[in-house]
Amino acid sequence: MHSAVEVLLIVMAIAAFAGVVLEEVIHVSKAKVVLLFGALAWLVMFMAAPDPAFRAEVQAALNHNIADIAGLWLFLLATMTFVAYLNKKGLIENLIYLVLPGRITERKLLFLTALFCFVFSSIADNITATLVSVALILSLNMEARKTLRFATLVVFAVNSGGVAMITGDVTTLMIFLADKVEITHLLMLSLPAFMAVMLLAGLLSWGLNGEAVIEKEALRPIRGVDQVIAGIFLATIVFTILASLLWAIPPVLSFLTGLAIMFLVARFFNEDIDNDPILEYIRAIEFETLLFFLGVLLLVGMLQFIGVLEGLTALYGMMPTLLANFLMGLLSALIDNVPLTAALLKSDLKMSVAEWMGLTYAVGVGGSLLIIGSAAGIVAMSKVPGLTFMTYLRSFGLLLLAFAFGFLAVYGLGLVVGG
Repeated sequence: MHSAVEVLLIVMAIAAFAGVVLEEVIHVSKAKVVLLFGALAWLVMFMAAPDPAFRAEVQAALNHNIADIAGLWLFLLATMTFVAYLNKKGLIENLIYLVLPGRITERKLLFLTALFCFVFSSIADNITATLVSVALILSLNMEARKTLRFATLVVFAVNSGGVAMITGDVTTLMIFLADKVEITHLLMLSLPAFMAVMLLAGLLSWGLNGEAVIEKEALRPIRGVDQVIAGIFLATIVFTILASLLWAIPPVLSFLTGLAIMFLVARFFNEDIDNDPILEYIRAIEFETLLFFLGVLLLVGMLQFIGVLEGLTALYGMMPTLLANFLMGLLSALIDNVPLTAALLKSDLKMSVAEWMGLTYAVGVGGSLLIIGSAAGIVAMSKVPGLTFMTYLRSFGLLLLAFAFGFLAVYGLGLVVGG
């Protein structure tokens, strides 16, 4: 493909990113901007193809990209439908009332939120953990600036929680399957990752001197069908982890199975009635989030096809490996970490165990630095009023400090266990 076309495609990606940053200025939804440039980029590649053979390569790349997007969409649809149902039926609200005391200091509440997000995302996927955690903090009805602090912590903690589990983060699984680290090395990542989350919680807690009052109303009655569906949701999460680990079954397939069982159980209990049909909960999904994902992944797929991501491996020949790994973490806030990690693995880089552990943490948690850098951030941005690219960016310094601490702690631990 002609170099001028590649430059145009890169400019289009930059323009899409600028549209996200300037959303509050131009008053145009970020989903519409990235979807436009994502679709246009592939149109340009088809029209600029020099011959039919190259056009066939573009078609194959697009098919692969669309397949990845479809998997993500269906997975989001299933998880969001479960959470929408449980939230409307009061199960999440009841859980909060049962766990939290009537009065608690805001600082203690912040640390409890960090602990919950970290642990829950180690068990469930990041999207589900974010949806549940956001529902929790929104139910507290705090003032906007405090809610934004909690939301920022949620994104960082959720991304940190799954980085040590091969079922919790795709990039961790990719590095493990490439035989770069052992499972015991990965599990050790939990300690420094948790320490980084607690550091960020401590930094964000400055100025939180008030007390949160949990206004506990009478617990909403939970019907038998609601308990059964909650059990199906938990069983689906557990099965997804085991199925991925034992039989390499894609998580989307497991969650779609769970969703189908949920629909049938609702029908069996006569819950699927005219005034509250179970399929209507799909309408409660934030489809703007799905469109934003679509646009972003189209753009990332385009950048991967034209070789921009593979070009990033040249950084390892220009600077120390430790610094290059840290920069990969920063770049994962702008570029999807899956193709970024795939490009690094394909380049067959020679690194020590400590350096591979550092890279695993960097690409798994680095997306937290920007709100658009991870699925958790995008989901949180779609659910929390006032959480935008710019409001999240105000905490960039604190996020970077916590990320750098976690990265160095992981590298140091890697030197101990790998040396």
